[in-house]
Amino acid sequence: MREMGEMTAWHAMSTDEVLKALKTSPEGLSEEEARRRLEEYGPNKLIEKGGVSALEILLNQFKDLFVIMLLIAIVISVIIGETTDAITIGAIVVLNAIVGFVQEYRSEKAIEAMKKLTAPEARVIRDGKIKIIPAENVVPGDILVLEAGDRIAADARLLESVSLQTNEAVLTGESTPIEKFVDPLPEDTRVGDRRNMVFMATHTVFGRGKAVVVATGMNTEFGKIAGAVQEIEEEETPLQRKLGAFAKKLGMFIVGLCIVIFILEMIRETSTEWIIEAFMTAVALAVSAVPEGLPAVVTITLALGARNLAKKNAIVRKLSSAETLGSVTVICADKTGTLTKGEMTVRKIYVNNRFVDVTGVGYEAKGEFIVSGNPGERINPVDDPHMDILLRIGALCNNATYDGATVNGDPTEAALLVAAAKAGLWREKLEEQFPRLGEIPFSSERKRMTT
Repeated sequence: MREMGEMTAWHAMSTDEVLKALKTSPEGLSEEEARRRLEEYGPNKLIEKGGVSALEILLNQFKDLFVIMLLIAIVISVIIGETTDAITIGAIVVLNAIVGFVQEYRSEKAIEAMKKLTAPEARVIRDGKIKIIPAENVVPGDILVLEAGDRIAADARLLESVSLQTNEAVLTGESTPIEKFVDPLPEDTRVGDRRNMVFMATHTVFGRGKAVVVATGMNTEFGKIAGAVQEIEEEETPLQRKLGAFAKKLGMFIVGLCIVIFILEMIRETSTEWIIEAFMTAVALAVSAVPEGLPAVVTITLALGARNLAKKNAIVRKLSSAETLGSVTVICADKTGTLTKGEMTVRKIYVNNRFVDVTGVGYEAKGEFIVSGNPGERINPVDDPHMDILLRIGALCNNATYDGATVNGDPTEAALLVAAAKAGLWREKLEEQFPRLGEIPFSSERKRMTT
């Protein structure tokens, strides 16, 4: 399986140069050539590199020094006939292993979560005709036909752009749509600034265009991120280091104490029966000194923390990472987009010479309209003609879609739709009364969109 040269600066080449380098044309590849390239470059999908198996995850739960001490305590308890103690300690070890295994097994599915962001199908030109094919079958040289709302199947160099805008938050963290063009860019242009390229897992929010595929699968920018996620080096967390050091000190102390007790008992008497009794006493002391409840308490506490993080859509691959995150005092980031959800929300409206605050979070159609500086004065937008017409315009002069939970389209337009929905003004119902007859798209010259 051959890789398309990932070092090629496609963004710095003219469209004719790109087509020539990929041995394709605006009419696309033939089906025969596409099949040949699929065999040559492989399917266009994210590949899960030899991840950790379920058995390995389970065995890793028994590598902790404390757990090893408990396993030794179980064996000794059985030997000396303390069956009840052995069963109790064994139950704690099993519980600890189950809790840790379940959490880490779920979190190892990070690559599957990334696969859900990729496109299931793609619209391409083959043999001069537009066809819809599984995204896995897209190959370098294919011509993608892009329309508003499409999720892009592979990295591609734009050949045609008609007011095309894409949302690249999944790559750059920036929720603001990027306006695209076809002109070449300097060779040293960063990925996030390559406005003549479109990338796998991003999606178009406005306009239309055509692009020639230059990279597929793990060779795409999104594929490189997926690969990096799977190659993160494991290192001990602060909690693991502290528990490991404590376990070593405790183990040395217990062994030393047992030896001292055994020697003292030997001094009192040296008969065979007494030696055996002294040894059993020392061993029993060692077993009782092991804090068998500590691993279970730590694991359950971390599991609860990981569960709370999961509710916020945060993937915790290792339970101990929950404690590490709790120890963080300062987070340095280069942009706000990487730390946000990529959602825009209308928070304040200026209408009829006054400001109105809008409550609610994200794309949830729940919120109130309150006069700024006067928390007790709430407004029903439908009863306020100025607010009503403003929200109606925002909903009708809009190309985004909103079903009450998810949106598709420009984040700014989505925010306007959600604000109108909070007032009970849903675009679908408004369009029954005010059907769209025509549209003049937004342009930088007019600075407005008209319907």
